[in-house]
Amino acid sequence: MKAVIMAAGRGVRMLPLTKTIPKVLVEVNGRPFLWYVIDNLHTAGITDICLIVSYKKEKIAEFLKKYDIKAEMIEQKVPQGTGQAVSLAKSFTKDDDFIVLGGDNLWSPNDIKRITLQKQALLGLKVANPEKYGVLVVNDGKLVRIHEKPKEFVGDLINTGLYKFTSEIYNCLAQIKLSERGEYELTDALGLLAQKENVAVITIKDYWLDLGTIADIEKIEKFLREKEK
Repeated sequence: MKAVIMAAGRGVRMLPLTKTIPKVLVEVNGRPFLWYVIDNLHTAGITDICLIVSYKKEKIAEFLKKYDIKAEMIEQKVPQGTGQAVSLAKSFTKDDDFIVLGGDNLWSPNDIKRITLQKQALLGLKVANPEKYGVLVVNDGKLVRIHEKPKEFVGDLINTGLYKFTSEIYNCLAQIKLSERGEYELTDALGLLAQKENVAVITIKDYWLDLGTIADIEKIEKFLREKEK
């Protein structure tokens, strides 16, 4: 199994911490957040890893060398969304199945293993405030569509951003157009995929940590300390 980690984000909401490093390298309990992401992949048995990089990419190269981590890096020269980022990984994944995840999010090795058992899938979580996220419309355990930040209630199961794909996703990525915010959205391609094939929606059993703002750092540090006890 291969893994594609999206690590091109600048992390504007985490300034000034991200003035000299990419968001995924913000330190949590003395280690770059990306270290935990890759460590959980390794624990789940996934060591064939590709990082989609852009902002301060040389810092990620230094990180890989410092921690003796083997991973391929592919540069997203002009970042135009998550869909474009995954498209760039085709030379790495070839015809193999793979998972896609954000380098600023952390899932348990157990939940990572669970999603790899599916042909095509994404990992969801029930929350009290779904209007802030992409809400999953599901029928009989299969994805129907993703409703981004709905103004009216359509459900409480949200997309956490961990996916399992076959190479079929690339055909869908080739069909999507720029979104209103000027990006190629992976979720648009996922919607097309769900129209053609079954995309399983499985729910998180353990945890999902999202490094979105500086305020999240303390919460994540506390959670990880408790988990290690």
